[in-house]
Amino acid sequence: MVELIALVCYAVVNVQVAPKVEVQKDDTAKLPCTYTVSPAFSETLVEWYIDNQETRKRVAFRSQGSEAKGDEGTPLTGRVTIGEDSSLVITSVKPSDELTFHCQVTAGPAGVGEGRTMLKVFHAPEKPELTRPSSQAISVGQTTSSEIGICETKNGHPQPRIIWFKDGQPLPEVKDKNEKTYMIPSVVKEASGLLTGRSALNMQPTKADKDSVFQCVVEYSMPGNQIMQKKSNTITINLHYPSETATFKLLNAEPVKEGDKVTMKCETDGNPQPEFDFVKDGTPVRGEGGILTLKSVKRSDAGSYVCTATDFDNLDADLGGKIQLSVNYIDPVSVTPAEPQVVMLGDKVEWQCKTKASAPHTVQWKKGSTVLSQDGTLSIQEVTYDKAGEYMCVGAVPSVPGLVAEASVNLTVKGKPMIETPAKGEVGKEGDMVTLKCSSYGLPAPQFTWTPSGKESVSVEGTKVVSTVHLKATAEVMKDGVTCQVSNEHGTDSQKLMVSLKEIGNTANRVLLSGNPVLKSADSQQGGSSGVVIAVVVCVLLLLLLVGLIYFLNKKSKLPCGKKDKKEVNTGEVNNDIVVEMKTDKANEEAGLLNKRPPTEQ
Repeated sequence: MVELIALVCYAVVNVQVAPKVEVQKDDTAKLPCTYTVSPAFSETLVEWYIDNQETRKRVAFRSQGSEAKGDEGTPLTGRVTIGEDSSLVITSVKPSDELTFHCQVTAGPAGVGEGRTMLKVFHAPEKPELTRPSSQAISVGQTTSSEIGICETKNGHPQPRIIWFKDGQPLPEVKDKNEKTYMIPSVVKEASGLLTGRSALNMQPTKADKDSVFQCVVEYSMPGNQIMQKKSNTITINLHYPSETATFKLLNAEPVKEGDKVTMKCETDGNPQPEFDFVKDGTPVRGEGGILTLKSVKRSDAGSYVCTATDFDNLDADLGGKIQLSVNYIDPVSVTPAEPQVVMLGDKVEWQCKTKASAPHTVQWKKGSTVLSQDGTLSIQEVTYDKAGEYMCVGAVPSVPGLVAEASVNLTVKGKPMIETPAKGEVGKEGDMVTLKCSSYGLPAPQFTWTPSGKESVSVEGTKVVSTVHLKATAEVMKDGVTCQVSNEHGTDSQKLMVSLKEIGNTANRVLLSGNPVLKSADSQQGGSSGVVIAVVVCVLLLLLLVGLIYFLNKKSKLPCGKKDKKEVNTGEVNNDIVVEMKTDKANEEAGLLNKRPPTEQ
């Protein structure tokens, strides 16, 4: 009996749990629980409890060797079980599951042991949204604070912290409404158990806050002692404050010239802008909202413009400005003579060009993009056909971009025809059709005559007339060419246009021996290019054979060869002008065949 009492007195149940378990919303939480019983006892009961409204309520239990069971009627019913290692497993964790849990172990005579753990539930809030109040603008100088904006962040857990920033700098967290700047925080618990935090910023702004940028940042906790942040959008405030100074400026970036649109702007450093009045040389002119616009300005619009402003919140302020407007101009250019000029070929022609401007200016004569004169006088001593056309006198003010005046004159040149050097014609073979062009200057327009004639067409290209003829390249045309003759009342001119065979690649159309044509173009052979190649190869082989035979006979002394005797083999008229000349000089034969230099004759 004494031993049994001793055992009971010294029996111990030791339970160990984690002080805190962290989990994110909707995840599965596992609350570990381990225990030891001394002395060992085979039948133990593990029970998990929660602190619920100042009472303990069991949520699950498990006897050793039995299945775990969850209790009905608890906040965790259907989502909780006990593992074989006595850990409590909670699925689909909710914010409301953030409770104190107790793991209780009963071991018969050894008694009862328990451990307490906390479950912490986290959920990142949404990005904060910053809004301005819909009330009227805030006026500087008010004795009470005004609401600047409301920052709201939704669905976070645990409760996030809202920090206000002005121009990138954090504002002290003040809740005392007696201060000029303070915050009014509030928290709303949603049906999901998540928290929506709000903070209203109130302050008495000064004029220095007119361009200030406000923003709020939500700071929240996540598992593992992480502190994270999300930033809101930014806002500015509509602040009213009186004017102290005014400016009046010309918005045109470049010097003003006639025809420009001129914009002048008058504004103050106050908000809202006051009423403005405009006067030009003592005469009122109409503006709109501090903007004075002159459309298509004229030189008569130059003068002194004055702006005045009246701010009823600061009547003592002298608000105004002055602009001295200058309008640059250039008069239309005057050309003498102004009418179109018609001159004979070789004659002289001259023009004078003048203008006036508000600033130093230039006068240039141009034809196309080529500058011909820069002193206002254009003189052409001997007129040629290429001088005909349009000439432009351009007056400009270099100091004022775009200030330009122009006038044009036209020059017509009359005279006998003059043919441009024509291009020769080319055909693939005799009998093909060929197209030839003949270009001629002249006024009146020249008449064209082609010899021989063909199908003709005439066109005008600038100041010249172009005649195109299409005819057959006969043997006569290939030999003598085609003559283009032009004529008008002032005279005639003619040119001969030759027609030749085209070259194909790097091979000549004709093979020349002794300077005479031997073969016609491959295109002129009925057998085509292959027949020409075969014929050339055969001829070369026969010639080599003949030379070899002569050399062999000479070696055998079959032919009478003397050093000073010379025989010519000239069998009548050789076709294609091929002439073979034979000499009896043995040294020369050897030099020709062996590529040696013959010995010098003494």
